Amino acid sequence: MTKHLRICYLILATLCLFSSCSIRKQRTLFNSPTDQLTDTIKQVYVVNDQGISDAYYKIKVNDQLAIRNVQNFEFGASVPGSAAAGPGSSILSYTVDLEGFVTLPAIGKVEVVGLTRREAALKIQEIYKQKLLKDPIIELTVVNLKVTLLGEFGKQGNFLLERDNTTLIDIIGEAGGITKTADPKTLKIIRGDRSNPEIIYVNLNDINSLASKKLIMQNNDIVVLQETKGQAISDKLQSANNIIQPLLVVINLAVLIFTITR
Repeated sequence: MTKHLRICYLILATLCLFSSCSIRKQRTLFNSPTDQLTDTIKQVYVVNDQGISDAYYKIKVNDQLAIRNVQNFEFGASVPGSAAAGPGSSILSYTVDLEGFVTLPAIGKVEVVGLTRREAALKIQEIYKQKLLKDPIIELTVVNLKVTLLGEFGKQGNFLLERDNTTLIDIIGEAGGITKTADPKTLKIIRGDRSNPEIIYVNLNDINSLASKKLIMQNNDIVVLQETKGQAISDKLQSANNIIQPLLVVINLAVLIFTITR
């Protein structure tokens, strides 16, 4: 390593050490003024607390309901219908209309708004039993409920909340865990009204964090996990090195030419 390169690295490393927080902040989505708390929280800390949400989701207008009869094989283990739940999916889904009803084959409209998934399934099951099927067992899923994982997870993207009481750890497990470069103290959940969200900070290093009811996932939660400060500095140094190395080659060549022709 040349003298010039060593000097450049020394200057750059010093600058990085003094600006490690700002470097990591620049690389993280959805920064908040309260993010500095992540270096001190021991378990779970909530900003703009909106209280504990219902553990059991209540069906709302425009929800997409996937409905199957898992008992009566005469219907191919599914209630007949026409709306696919998604590309390549064999599960059928039905939209809850503006009046709170879902329209199902053979039995027509059923009011489901305000019911939990289990309550709606039992209601639909009873109606099918009275009108059409013998001893049906109805399975109901709200297929549009999701959370979004961003940052240092094994896999980023949208993950469906297929059952009630899905926890943060369930979702992290589904995503393949966290990466080797993740900082477990920086996990952040953004929840609720986007103009005035509740922010939940979680220290994954402390097992007692798992007891918090705030870690029951809610529809449209955004979960963000940052990389470590050391990784942020390393990435910054690598980026700088990619710029410095070509410059040093040019400088050394110029010095060599000057020395030879002097």
